[in-house]
Amino acid sequence: MQIERMSFSDLSIIQADQVGGTLRVDQVRELLHSLALMPYEGKYRIAVLLRFEEAHPSAMNALLKTLEEPPAQVVIAITAESAESLLPTIASRCEILRLRPMPVMDLSQGLQRMKGIPPQTADLYAHLSGGRPGIALRMADNPELVESRKMWLEFHKHLLAASRRERFSLVEDLLKDRDYLREGLRIWLSLWRDVMLVSLKTRVSVVNLDLEEVITRLVDQFGQEGSVQKIAILEKTITLLDRNINPRLALEVLMLDLPSFVE
Repeated sequence: MQIERMSFSDLSIIQADQVGGTLRVDQVRELLHSLALMPYEGKYRIAVLLRFEEAHPSAMNALLKTLEEPPAQVVIAITAESAESLLPTIASRCEILRLRPMPVMDLSQGLQRMKGIPPQTADLYAHLSGGRPGIALRMADNPELVESRKMWLEFHKHLLAASRRERFSLVEDLLKDRDYLREGLRIWLSLWRDVMLVSLKTRVSVVNLDLEEVITRLVDQFGQEGSVQKIAILEKTITLLDRNINPRLALEVLMLDLPSFVE
């Protein structure tokens, strides 16, 4: 419970200030200073460095000596997109654990047992989470997350029917909260991936179980080639936002490339 409330004194978690930002060397040095102290409540001091691929090379190098000769009372966990995204000197000194998603059927059943939610809702949360229990549990505990998804899907529908002038007028507001914008773009991306999967007639289950009619109409309108194009556009926009490379231009290009579609 202390860890969940972030009140456990022997646990330190650091990450870049924002997604697509850079983990700074001073953040790592401050962490190393705390790790040099003896544990206060438990047997170990635990450090978790999130999205370490976003660390500046100097920040990675600052951690290197501690990884080579870690104090006996210290446990260090690093998360990253892949081992290849880290400096080889860092990756070679770590034990690599590949975290795989949970089968959605098992996750759905777990949600039903733990949260008492209906099977249909549990199935939806399990699929939307991509088999990640933490995300599924947050959706079950926070109705506002589900409402946010609904709003982004409605906004996507509105944009497809809007003129280019109207789309461009919305860019400024969208850029005010980039984390929220990324969330919306990923929701749209999941929709177009479902469109692609259905158009390919694969056996892979769609994520947006509650959007069967919408997905079918988009498949009829855009098919495999069109859905692949939309996926590429959205992935490129998300990448540019994460790297903070001219986000306004990236979003304006997206507004140009989004298709016109009226349900």
